[in-house]
Amino acid sequence: MDIKKDVLAIIDDLFMEDVSDMMDEDLFDAGVLDSMGTVELIVELESHFDIDIPISEFGRNDWNTANKIIAGIEDLCHA
Repeated sequence: MDIKKDVLAIIDDLFMEDVSDMMDEDLFDAGVLDSMGTVELIVELESHFDIDIPISEFGRNDWNTANKIIAGIEDLCHA
C-alpha cells in the first residue's frame, strides 16, 4: 500500500484538487479544506485505510498540509 499516493488520490477525488505540487502548503489557507471537507476527508481516510482517526488528533495545525496528513495516516497505520 502506497499511503502517500492513496492520500493524494483521496484528496484529489474529494476536492478535485491535485495537491502533489503543494505538499507543505496550508490546505485550509489554499481553500482546499474547510470544516465540512475535513469531516469528509476523515471519513474517507478511515474507510480506505481501515483505521480510526481520533478527533483529538485531527487538529487544524496538526493536519493542515498534505505531508502532515500523510505522516498522520502512516503513524495510525503502523500503530
